[in-house]
Amino acid sequence: MYYPHFGLNEAPFKITPNTDFFFKGGNRGAILDAVIYAIKEGEGIIKVVGEVGSGKTMICRMLQKNLPETIESIYLAIPSVEPEHVLRAIAFELQLKLPRNADRLKVLQLLQNHLLKRHAKGQQTVIFVEEAQAMPIATLEEIRLLSNLETNQDKLLQIVLFGQPELDINLNELDIRQLRDRITHSFTLGPLESTEIGEYLIFRLRAAGYFGPPLFGNKAIKKIAAASDGLIRRVNILADKTLLAAFSENGYQVTPQHVKAAIKDSEFGQKPVNFKLYFMIASALIIGLIAALIFMSTKVPTVVSGDNNEMPSNATKAPKSAPIQTTPTQQNQSVIDLSKDHIKLTTTKKTDIALQMEQSKQALLALPEKSFSIQIMTAINDKQIMSELNQHREAIDLSKIYLYRHQNNASQQTIILYGHYPSHAEAQQRLETLPWQLHNKSPFIRTIGNIQAEINH
Repeated sequence: MYYPHFGLNEAPFKITPNTDFFFKGGNRGAILDAVIYAIKEGEGIIKVVGEVGSGKTMICRMLQKNLPETIESIYLAIPSVEPEHVLRAIAFELQLKLPRNADRLKVLQLLQNHLLKRHAKGQQTVIFVEEAQAMPIATLEEIRLLSNLETNQDKLLQIVLFGQPELDINLNELDIRQLRDRITHSFTLGPLESTEIGEYLIFRLRAAGYFGPPLFGNKAIKKIAAASDGLIRRVNILADKTLLAAFSENGYQVTPQHVKAAIKDSEFGQKPVNFKLYFMIASALIIGLIAALIFMSTKVPTVVSGDNNEMPSNATKAPKSAPIQTTPTQQNQSVIDLSKDHIKLTTTKKTDIALQMEQSKQALLALPEKSFSIQIMTAINDKQIMSELNQHREAIDLSKIYLYRHQNNASQQTIILYGHYPSHAEAQQRLETLPWQLHNKSPFIRTIGNIQAEINH
């Protein structure tokens, strides 16, 4: 979608590993060279550990691409494989013809013969085991036994384990200590630093055909670094969404606001709910409420006089206050009513958000597509729409609000826009002066043309 806008030939931030986009920074290039050296040396088991999204699969793809033709590689990516099936899985990858009822020993014999033939030709075989942390201990032990296949001088099979940090925990188990002792080279893919993320972003853009000045400023890079924890997959997701946000408002420079929008749209960008803290707070409030009720019951006597339950004559009468809650027939509800090109809050007894949506849709479609608006928030239902607007009615002019429905993946949400601005500069000026309550919701500028495209989709 945004490729021609930024002069790109292809997607720069796909999460599917593409060896043409391999980034040697962040110690990745050094680790790749070290693993290639260790495989050529042909000694022991090699381990590569990194968090989810740190680039383990990319390293594996680069190994397959850069190893000499004399080294045959096997890729085993079935972490749930049982120990009795792992030998057959390896034989299948090597395209060995197995008898239908071949038992474990027969499969092992055929495998050894194949490896000996390759060794006689000066060739090596290496097996890459992905997601090793999820493998049963018995399966890992079965793979370890393959390292015993050797001649008087050389190993017949090299093993490289790729896994998450949990792999190190599993290797500390007593039952697997023999595998741990066979590991001669261990590498860790750490997160990228903020400066490395900046280098990574421009490297990927250049690899995709971009030749302009850097799109990501230092502030935007720092926000991406903080939200991604330096994990390459998260950086790719955020960078892609950020470019889409910039494109949606016809921008050619990524701003922190674009990054905020991308973070808001990403699952990992949301802070996890601390249920333990909520429970502690709720417990404290309940205890405080009970204590207050007990205190009040001891201080306020109940006086019954006749059948009317009147207060004693010397008691001070409490002033009347408005009821906290009334029924729909007793109180009016605030709803939205459109005028020609915007909507304003009025009062009525019936809510008809669907009608207001249709009128707002017509108003938005009538605006110039090269003009701008500010997306200030989203809502998932009519009740939340009214709650959000009533909450901010003192901070913004509700007569400048637009609403429309948008299908986002499998769920539907309501987009809430604020204002209509002929130029991006005017929209940017208004964005910067929005009340802090709205800035907390990460508002961002959008083109009317893009909004119209969403409405018509």
